[in-house]
Amino acid sequence: MKLSCMLILLVMVSAMTVHAQRAPDAAELNKLLNDFLAATTDPAMHERFWADDLIYTRSAGRRVSKSEVLHDIRSAPAPKPGDPKTVYSAEDVRIQQYGNTAIVAFRLVGTTTTEEGPQVTRFLNSGTFLKRNGKWQVVNWQATRMPRPEEDSKKEVMTTFTALFQSLLSADVKRLTSLIDPSFIWTHTDGHQMSRQELITDLTEGRLKYSRLESDKVTINVYGDTAVLRGESVRQRSSIPATPGKGDETPFTAFYTLTFVNQGGPWKAVAMHTGTKVSTQR
Repeated sequence: MKLSCMLILLVMVSAMTVHAQRAPDAAELNKLLNDFLAATTDPAMHERFWADDLIYTRSAGRRVSKSEVLHDIRSAPAPKPGDPKTVYSAEDVRIQQYGNTAIVAFRLVGTTTTEEGPQVTRFLNSGTFLKRNGKWQVVNWQATRMPRPEEDSKKEVMTTFTALFQSLLSADVKRLTSLIDPSFIWTHTDGHQMSRQELITDLTEGRLKYSRLESDKVTINVYGDTAVLRGESVRQRSSIPATPGKGDETPFTAFYTLTFVNQGGPWKAVAMHTGTKVSTQR
């Protein structure tokens, strides 16, 4: 009996020792990962992190090389003051080392801070690191976006929608720009379409101005990274140009459909369609 217990104890100690020795460079690899996540917009950090023979499969299904990664980083527009900022961190990091090769798997958390509050995206990432000339670099990388809880998506979409309507009402084009995608199209009840730039221009120059913009009967359906919001709103447009002695135009009820997408950051509106019972309004 005592011999059996000793054998079990030796097996357990041996297993623990093997596990401890499995990743002797775990501290170095963990630091390299965290340094990278803290400087994801720095081309020099990407040059250091990725090997020249990198194969990177993005969560969207696009496979890229190191040169393509560096091109995307260097050609990205410089952030403007007030732009949403995303901070990345690693959770549940697992490191397995096999000599000069190591597998690093972790949960990537991207937290984007917006005026409407934080929005969180999670990915399951795994990388194969190879040690050459005393330096660890990634030779293979795989990212898989984790599905976000539907209730979280609905809450975030509702918050973005509310901010969008507030921006339209106050003609806050700076805030509005951060809420709608560059590809945004607004299809009005008379059939004409308005781009994001045209909307911003009309709001800036006063050709579109609301004195009343309310929302009611809002429903949200989420389909992965896409959400469709439907509702009704009572609207009242200010007379343009303003005429002394003349009040705002007649209030009307609009029926609207908004489509939002999430591409690993905050939700953004990509399309809106409005209809009314009065064909002359929009």
